[in-house]
Amino acid sequence: MPDRPLRLEGDGFVLRPWRSDDLEALLRHANDEAVSRGLRDRFPFPYTREDGEAFLGGRILAPETLNLAIEIDGAACGSIGAQPGVAERGHTAELGYWLGRAYWGQGWMTRVVGLFAPWVMDELRLFRLQAEVLDFNEGSARVLLGNGFQEEGTARCAVFKRGQLHDLRRFARVRTP
Repeated sequence: MPDRPLRLEGDGFVLRPWRSDDLEALLRHANDEAVSRGLRDRFPFPYTREDGEAFLGGRILAPETLNLAIEIDGAACGSIGAQPGVAERGHTAELGYWLGRAYWGQGWMTRVVGLFAPWVMDELRLFRLQAEVLDFNEGSARVLLGNGFQEEGTARCAVFKRGQLHDLRRFARVRTP
């Protein structure tokens, strides 16, 4: 993990650590069924104050996960992170992200991933950064493909979420030594 203050500046946005004073902004953007629909169940709907406090208190993600707030217009409105693998998979990490619905369809996440992916691969000395996308999430698939990720395949019937069975698409960005 970085040992210096972390602040990545992109085109109209900043990536930075989450802070306790982000709680209201987090609740405003996270408490949205459409946002949570494509994420793991650890991101609930409804998203309560207790959920936000647990997240900001470091009680949701694994301790080694590098997770940053996406700040647009001076307020947190989403998140991006990478969870490193362990042992023989320590050169790999899983990418995850979400963005408040008010910012969808405007190219924000494409730019965010465009800044974060190469940075985190260098920072964590990764050879592989991978992401999984539920079958209906075409926007997320476009973000990854537009940032040098290749689709590697589909795990059929892999996720049962909110009463529906979904395929899970896998994408990866790799580099060799």
